[in-house]
Amino acid sequence: MSQTAQSSSATPLPQRMARNVPSELLRSFVAIVEAGSMAQATETIFLTQSALSLQMKRLEDVLQQKLFRRDGRRLILTPIGEELVGYARQLLALNDRIMRTLGQDSEPEPISVGMVQDFADTLLPDVLGQFRLAHPRSRLVVRVGGSAELLEMFDRSRLDLVLCLGQHGDRSGATWKVVGHDRMTWIGDPAIAERSEVPLVLLEPPCRFRDAALRVLTQERRDYRLVLETPNLPAMRAGVRGGLGVSCRTRRFATAEGLPTITGDALPAVPEIETILVRRNHLGDAATDLGDLLAAAASG
Repeated sequence: MSQTAQSSSATPLPQRMARNVPSELLRSFVAIVEAGSMAQATETIFLTQSALSLQMKRLEDVLQQKLFRRDGRRLILTPIGEELVGYARQLLALNDRIMRTLGQDSEPEPISVGMVQDFADTLLPDVLGQFRLAHPRSRLVVRVGGSAELLEMFDRSRLDLVLCLGQHGDRSGATWKVVGHDRMTWIGDPAIAERSEVPLVLLEPPCRFRDAALRVLTQERRDYRLVLETPNLPAMRAGVRGGLGVSCRTRRFATAEGLPTITGDALPAVPEIETILVRRNHLGDAATDLGDLLAAAASG
């Protein structure tokens, strides 16, 4: 065999270079799928819609596959896109696990929790104190609002945990549990409740306390008039404190705010209401612990 032939046979064949799929593209892809549109996904990953569109174009270029097709204004996954969703979630879950267990020097992802005002002023301080001792490096984002508003944010992947009032049905990718009960109560000046026409200070709908108050007054054929209606809980509280009328809330809220409760037969009885903890599936250890602390505090 000639020297040329020997040299040729010893040369290794060039190997095809491996290609990588950038994880940030996969994260944006999954966010779009879970949100249902690019516009909704912008609230989850904090990119503009045009930036998301460019990312999806880049992802399609990397894979050399079409991932979406348009149906009017809607984005529909192609068969390849549907197949990619499962792989993308697995890769992102592994990425997040690596960062949780090995990336101790990295900044932790914030845990977003929402709760109604009834709990923010009462159980939240103790819960945060206990949580800080167990997870001193964790970051929290706390949102206080009405149950319907918080659950809407949860559905848009803006919250990981929600402590709210009243049952609101199952939610995709989440579990909910009744963690406590509280009795609704009338709050305000007891003398106002003796009037033939009861003046009411209520939150705007949707509000379960509003619904309960109006329902029992109607059932008992008590005359009433709405003197203050607001979407804002502090404004409602001010109306009660100012003597404009009476309202309905939990005993926990009345105690925390130092508001007088109306007992006896002056007004019809209002029902109990459940405390619900909604938590997203597959949360990390810190978020899971925070949910457990909230559940334990709400049950007390």
